[in-house]
Amino acid sequence: CPPALPGKPSPARPLLLRSPTPPRAAMAGGGDHPGANKRKREAAGRPKAPSKGAGPGDAAKRKKTYDAPAAKPKPQPVTAKDKRVAAKEMSESRKMKRKPNYNLEKELAVLWEKMRCRDVNKENRSKLVTEALRKMDGKYFEIAGSHVTARVLQTCVKWCSQPERDAVFVALQPHLLHLSRKKYAVFLVKKLIKLATKKQLALFISSLHGHVASLLRHTIGAAVVDCAFHQATPPQKRSLLLELYSTELQLFKDLTEQKSCSLLETISKLGLQKSSVLQYMTTVIQPLLEKGIVEYSIVHTVILEYLTIADKTSASDVIRQLIPHLTQGSSVVDGDELSGVAEVPTKSKAKKKRSSEPLLIRIMQTREGLKIGLACLKHGSAKDRKKIIKSLKGQNMKLALGDYGCLFLACLLSIVDDTKLVTKVVIDELTKQLKELIFDKNGRRPLLQLLHPLCSRYLTPTDLICLKYSVPSLVSKDEASESATKVNLDSKLDDVADKEPGGSEDTLVASDSKKDPFKRRQELLVKSELFERFSSRLALKMLESYLEQTSAKMYYTRLL
Repeated sequence: CPPALPGKPSPARPLLLRSPTPPRAAMAGGGDHPGANKRKREAAGRPKAPSKGAGPGDAAKRKKTYDAPAAKPKPQPVTAKDKRVAAKEMSESRKMKRKPNYNLEKELAVLWEKMRCRDVNKENRSKLVTEALRKMDGKYFEIAGSHVTARVLQTCVKWCSQPERDAVFVALQPHLLHLSRKKYAVFLVKKLIKLATKKQLALFISSLHGHVASLLRHTIGAAVVDCAFHQATPPQKRSLLLELYSTELQLFKDLTEQKSCSLLETISKLGLQKSSVLQYMTTVIQPLLEKGIVEYSIVHTVILEYLTIADKTSASDVIRQLIPHLTQGSSVVDGDELSGVAEVPTKSKAKKKRSSEPLLIRIMQTREGLKIGLACLKHGSAKDRKKIIKSLKGQNMKLALGDYGCLFLACLLSIVDDTKLVTKVVIDELTKQLKELIFDKNGRRPLLQLLHPLCSRYLTPTDLICLKYSVPSLVSKDEASESATKVNLDSKLDDVADKEPGGSEDTLVASDSKKDPFKRRQELLVKSELFERFSSRLALKMLESYLEQTSAKMYYTRLL
């Protein structure tokens, strides 16, 4: 605009129109855009402008760089010994991170190796046990679950004094039910039960109230219940058994305080419904049969009580499920493990040999186990009896020398119709060691059963009752009525001795037996090597003193 003249007002300045925003191409060519300045500085090699808020010393810090020292490479093991040492160090470091009491376990393992030696005297062993218990004080529950320290504590409980054992029991008493289900702690619990005082045993059995059925269904806890059942007094045994009969007996502890533990008497005294008791016992026994937990005496007692009230179908189902478990080899390693566990390949030959035994051999240690075996033998089918006989191959001598196994063999020789199989598996094995059998008080019973069945001169009244055991629902009405009649046993046996052989009263008959008893005995004696061995002079001299006391000599002459 031209300058204003003097004395005249300047004309109004016209409004300038704002130029439009230059396009991106013009800005790139060289505008005042901040991006252009940045690119110019970078092209000229000048340093980057400091950011807002940054102090003057920040740029210097950014420029100054520190070179990290290079990590020294670890020496790699070359020889085999170095590799073993490195692997051991790595394993030790991992165990220390994983186990909080690893150092304590190592110390206890050293003490355990010293205290369990046979040549250690009592004083040194007591000092080692006291030192180990002092180190474990306050950590008994944690130590009982480890497979290493649990053995140390078990050894300490075995050799320690009674006050020290009481202290361990008091510390572990709240946790005994939990430890009864542990794989390694179960041995410690069983040791505490076997060495417990009367008061301690009563406390433990009272703590089992309400948990007996659940522990029996557990493959590990069942061993604890059976151990407590063996150590318990008759009233305590009743309290454990009655809990398995009905829900009411499990909930109300006062009802279990009875003088008799017989199931039939319990039902009549308490007015329980037989159908409800049968249904509850079925829920208890069925899981035991499915898992194969049938090797304990408390289980045998429960099954026998169940068979007294079971109908024909239920009793047949139980026996049908029992036979496969009894004929299979049990993989028990030391008597405390249960069947179904895989056999460890590093075990000794003796333990391997014991683990190959059928369960039927192991249960022949009690009278209840004998009755279970006789029930399976009498009321099983011919196919089941064949399976039982084949499972006894190589085990007949062990059965014959046992207190209850000899009765099982005597019953087997009296009721099985397949005499060829019995001769091949049983008679041939017994004939090889005939001299040992004749001079043994139990071994000669199966032989005398062939010569003079059910003679009271070599069988006690209790043994005769066991041999005549049968399930009530699986026998005919005539046999049940005869067994129900109460006749004087001594006079009856005297009458049997004077009767002709092969009668119905002096023999044992299976549920489906078809062969004549006298013909069966003749086939087992004459058609086998047993007759030839009896005919020798040595055998006759050894048997002479026993045969003269009975009327078996007449039967022997008749067989010839």
